[in-house]
Amino acid sequence: AMEWLRKTGLAKADKKASRIAAEGRIVSAQASGKAVLVEINCETDFVGKDTSFLKFSDTVADVALKSGAAGVDALKAAAYPGGGTVEDAAKALVATIGEKIDVRRMARVESTGLIGSYIHGGRIGVLVALKGGSEELAKGIAMHVAAMNPAYVRADDVPAEFLAKEKDIALSQMSDKEKAKPADILEKIVAGKVNKIISEVTLLGQPYVLDTNVTVADALKKDGADVISVARLAVGEGIEKATADFAAEVMKQAGLA
Repeated sequence: AMEWLRKTGLAKADKKASRIAAEGRIVSAQASGKAVLVEINCETDFVGKDTSFLKFSDTVADVALKSGAAGVDALKAAAYPGGGTVEDAAKALVATIGEKIDVRRMARVESTGLIGSYIHGGRIGVLVALKGGSEELAKGIAMHVAAMNPAYVRADDVPAEFLAKEKDIALSQMSDKEKAKPADILEKIVAGKVNKIISEVTLLGQPYVLDTNVTVADALKKDGADVISVARLAVGEGIEKATADFAAEVMKQAGLA
């Protein structure tokens, strides 16, 4: 039966390879000193809630953690419980589910310190490794990253090209009267505007979602902690999703389209 499923799944997977799979789940697995996130995609929200898909994705997260896979290619090639590889299991699942299944991305975080993990509705997953701090803080920072999606961790991480662009924008938004100020004063005004943008796009500069009276940097400092690394995955991120109405999806699931 497994051999038949694999052969059938391979044929169906080949036919569906070009289809868009932008739904699915972010799953995680964690053990002492290590944690993983995996994005597994399907074509519709219906399948994203299917018990076979849920079981498969949870198993893949466990394989990702225990296999030591550092990237998605290694994960797809890793052994799947029951025989074959993760990629084989994904293709076999196509035979029973009837949609494209894609183990698309993964992130691994390893640390001798704390690792905070947070999954929001199966759609967004975050891992945060801290030096010092507490489990409560690590999870809180992970929740913050899920909600605010900062582009960078700290000011030093912001690219020079980004800063140059923001400086040009700040100058273009200034009035002629402001631009007529002495060069040193003008530089301070522009620096203030750019620093405000830096705070908005960096994790440490943002107001902490669990206490907006302080920044994330302040919350970390209070607990004697620092952020070592951050990983964030969101379902379908970067995929151009095809639009389909609800009726069409129902007909598709019923085999009428």
